Amino acid sequence: MLLLFDIDGTLLLRAYVEHRHALHAALVDVYGIEDPAALPVTAAGRTDAEIAREILLASGVSATRIDERLDDFRAACCDEYAHRCPADLSAHVAPGVAELLEAIDGRDDVRLSLVTGNLEPIARLKLGRAGIGAHFPPDQGAFGSDHESRAALPRIARLRAGHDGAAYPRERTVVIGDTPRDIACARADGLRCVAVATGPFAAEELTGADAVARGAGELLGLIDAL
Repeated sequence: MLLLFDIDGTLLLRAYVEHRHALHAALVDVYGIEDPAALPVTAAGRTDAEIAREILLASGVSATRIDERLDDFRAACCDEYAHRCPADLSAHVAPGVAELLEAIDGRDDVRLSLVTGNLEPIARLKLGRAGIGAHFPPDQGAFGSDHESRAALPRIARLRAGHDGAAYPRERTVVIGDTPRDIACARADGLRCVAVATGPFAAEELTGADAVARGAGELLGLIDAL
């Protein structure tokens, strides 16, 4: 089984403040808009570039100009986050996640990977400083730096986990996240999804998933049941 974990709200809780500030600083630096924070958007379950695009369009920046400098924005956002990221994020690991990852890592029938809207350097730095990055191998997973649309990411992750150009099988892949957008991205690739109610959405708002856990401690049993 290939398990594709979301980060914010799933593996880590309330570890987004410096990330948000870095994104806003990159928008100011690259596109010259005055106050990105004055244009709040719903960030949960979205890619960094998608969040940035919504802020920029609301600020009057044309789609053409956004696209022309999107690579510059991504680079600036990663640099800004590297300067802001706390040295220790271990206190932000969701309860039960460290034990869950240790248990899964000890099995030969499960593979750990990521599907997240974070740009990859930001995702890797977050998890590394939270002390859980070693569970997620390099050159695997899919990130906001791979595609602006969250719906495109599961297939990218399956391709990286596959062999000889064939993607990892859909029937053996599960997305694990905390928002309706995580469920939607799983469905877009024909995958199953286990939702966890540790983010901004209650369990009752995540019923579109194949199973819903109220915390990480329930995840392994639900995954095995699938």
